[in-house]
Amino acid sequence: MQKKLIHGFHAVTARLSRQSDSVLELYVARERHDPRMHDLLKLAERQKVRAIPVDVSRLDGMSGHGRHQGVAAVIDADRNHVALDEVLEDLTEPPLLLVLDGITDPHNLGACLRVADAMGVHAVIAPRDKSVGINATVSKVASGAAEIIPYITVTNLARTLRDLKDAGVWIAGTDAESETDLFHFDQTGPLAWVMGAEGHGMRRLTREHCDVLVSIPMFGSVESLNVSVASGICLSESRRQRVLKAEGK
Repeated sequence: MQKKLIHGFHAVTARLSRQSDSVLELYVARERHDPRMHDLLKLAERQKVRAIPVDVSRLDGMSGHGRHQGVAAVIDADRNHVALDEVLEDLTEPPLLLVLDGITDPHNLGACLRVADAMGVHAVIAPRDKSVGINATVSKVASGAAEIIPYITVTNLARTLRDLKDAGVWIAGTDAESETDLFHFDQTGPLAWVMGAEGHGMRRLTREHCDVLVSIPMFGSVESLNVSVASGICLSESRRQRVLKAEGK
């Protein structure tokens, strides 16, 4: 069993609501008696998870002095495991996936998971090596999304992209110089957006596996976007097009 600490109300509440059987230990600050803590304790009681009151100083130490908000939980991280094949088999609409090529900043990964969940992405895929992985900071920034959206780590990203192609999924990357722009690119079919690492972009091999490179139109003075912002823009356009198609527009 692989144990992991998560903290913050969003992350812990999401875990209790959706996978309460994976919560091994729940710690709450004995000093907090506000409505938000009351609701969390009621949820834990309904899910039959015992809350352990502790001093704030202990929570500080457990979370590495992160912003735990008075609540932390030790979870069974193995319960998060899901295979990509399982995700694709269960879909009732064309898959919409987000591939993150070597994101090392936990705040960026957390933000990417949050926008992916908001836009109805079916899974987030990342290489196992040279990526930050899900940790307490990621869970906190993701505001519960890290406990909801399938996060699939793979040993060979290039091979996974080839497998997605074989399954009929179109692979799209971003490139500021591309003549194909975001607003004139059909995103209503099976699609995986590939976003590169902070400052470096996609690796060469990853880029070569893209079926199309798409530019994000920029109307201001900035020349580049944070990976989570770029992900949000692209995924939002994908979802917009899918909604319009479903409405027959």
